[in-house]
Amino acid sequence: MSTTQQLQDFAQQVRRDIVRMVHAVNSGHPGGSLGCNEFLTVLYQDTMKYSTDFTMDGKDEDVFFLSNGHISPVFYSVLARSGFFPVSELATFRLLNSRLQGHPTTHEGLPGVRIASGSLGQGMSVALGAAQAKKLNGDTRLVYSLHGDGELQEGQNWEAIMYAAGKNVDNLIATIDYNGQQIDGSTDHVMPMGDLKAKFEAFGWIVLEVEKGNDIDTIKASLAEAKSLTGNGKPVCILLKTEMGNGIDFMMGTHAWHGKAPSDAQLEDALAQNPETLGDY
Repeated sequence: MSTTQQLQDFAQQVRRDIVRMVHAVNSGHPGGSLGCNEFLTVLYQDTMKYSTDFTMDGKDEDVFFLSNGHISPVFYSVLARSGFFPVSELATFRLLNSRLQGHPTTHEGLPGVRIASGSLGQGMSVALGAAQAKKLNGDTRLVYSLHGDGELQEGQNWEAIMYAAGKNVDNLIATIDYNGQQIDGSTDHVMPMGDLKAKFEAFGWIVLEVEKGNDIDTIKASLAEAKSLTGNGKPVCILLKTEMGNGIDFMMGTHAWHGKAPSDAQLEDALAQNPETLGDY
């Protein structure tokens, strides 16, 4: 188990990685990456049980699927700093022939990646299949997944959400990055989804609403509660209310940084707000 300070230091270094990676190639998605930073930090550094001797089947270990794959900068940073591959490889983000492409892929064999996610809305179905496979194989570990709230505008999600409850897939914890933003503006403006809590509950899920989705201790407690609710015949959903661009003041409170790289001056500003804790790549 990691202390709160250790997790905060880890997340702060990941924040630096995110903006440096996106700036270096003038391409990528820093906003959502920063918003999900604390969640993935706690998930990999405190909650999940896994081996860095990576296998695709993940037998007898917890597994994670990133559905909103455009937030790959945070995923790559957390994986590297959790020991899946060298931290120095972060310098190859989005370069030709790199294993670290804009959306994670599986054909490059990058440890920690079990799903390619170029098309949004499919991660729930994959996570659901993995969770059922674990049950069939007598594997008692859990399946975790992460999805954007705007991603829930894709219809395939709701087929999977219906199926998960209908088939009592109770070893699945799906987290929704509930930041209310997507590339073209607020989710309410682009495609209102109404009361997500009520919708998931109507489909038969257990739902946890987490207001402080960027607070380390709140996330730890929420994931612990979610784990305690598994095995009760229902899948579990965490509605995690995050702030897009969290930790960098000029990126917060707007959808503008969904898919935009910082300038040289903006990078320096962002780094000044987040001094090194674990050492830059």
